[in-house]
Amino acid sequence: MFGGEYVQGTIFPAPNFNPVMDAQMLGGALQGFECDKDMLIDILTQRSNAQRQMIAEAYQSMYGRNLVGDLKEQLSSHFKDVMVGLMYPPPLYDAHELWHAMKGAGTDENCLIEILASRTSGEIFQLREAYCLQYSSNLQEDIYSETSGHFRDTLMNLVQGTREEGYENPAMAAQDAMVLWEACQQRTGEHKTLLQMILCNKSYPQLWLVFQEFQTISGQDLVDAINDCYDGYFQELIVAIVRCVQDKASYFAYKLYNAIHDFGFHNKTVIRILIARSEIDLLTIRKRYKERYGKSLFHDIRNFASGHYKKALLALCAGDMEDY
Repeated sequence: MFGGEYVQGTIFPAPNFNPVMDAQMLGGALQGFECDKDMLIDILTQRSNAQRQMIAEAYQSMYGRNLVGDLKEQLSSHFKDVMVGLMYPPPLYDAHELWHAMKGAGTDENCLIEILASRTSGEIFQLREAYCLQYSSNLQEDIYSETSGHFRDTLMNLVQGTREEGYENPAMAAQDAMVLWEACQQRTGEHKTLLQMILCNKSYPQLWLVFQEFQTISGQDLVDAINDCYDGYFQELIVAIVRCVQDKASYFAYKLYNAIHDFGFHNKTVIRILIARSEIDLLTIRKRYKERYGKSLFHDIRNFASGHYKKALLALCAGDMEDY
């Protein structure tokens, strides 16, 4: 995050952690006459992902069964999606979401955009490996076969994970800004290619400089310029990349707000963002959400979700309680 702000998640490693005891309690919750969903929430939303992996190992040793398999068998609907999603290591969770975005009925372009526009090169490398191991399939090949045009070209560039890290060149920033400005004026295929190459390969600090130069040259914010010049999934992807460079927490706050209010509570998006960002920057996302939309994320989830599903989402959003 630029400006030196400290970003923070909502979930931390539990103190005095005992994976054997947690596994035993989960076993009791899952094997009883009626599944104790409150117990599942209390344990799985209050442990870090690394701790959950240790619980899963202890559970396997204790019961001879797979914890994820038992969760899938005992739970249903969106509550199951949350509890099972929490059990995947982060790269595998991203891989799982990308796989299902492409292998279901139709392609969920919004999922591809959200994940690939926001992950670091290191995260993309890890999710690509996880995708290959889990599904015996090549992520690049699957994206190539399921998408098209400049949207596909940009996704293919992002999934290579070749973004520069930490590199800044002020002299080059002015040149790149001029290329972006021309791309917004000319809109040819060649200009689209130049646009996505800059946005997919330059470091975040370098792009920060480029965006400032673009503002000076054009008198316009780059997001506004792109929205004026392009449309479709290519435009949405390019804008997502720019938003993530400008302020990643604000980007996710924007995605959550749209998922909650514009799509009749789009559960997949809400679940994916809360799980994926819970140990990274969800507390910061919550802060941005309230700053931008006036009501807290906690308030909106409480109003739109229900039952144990709502309780699980609220537990993921926890952290401090000041803006509830």
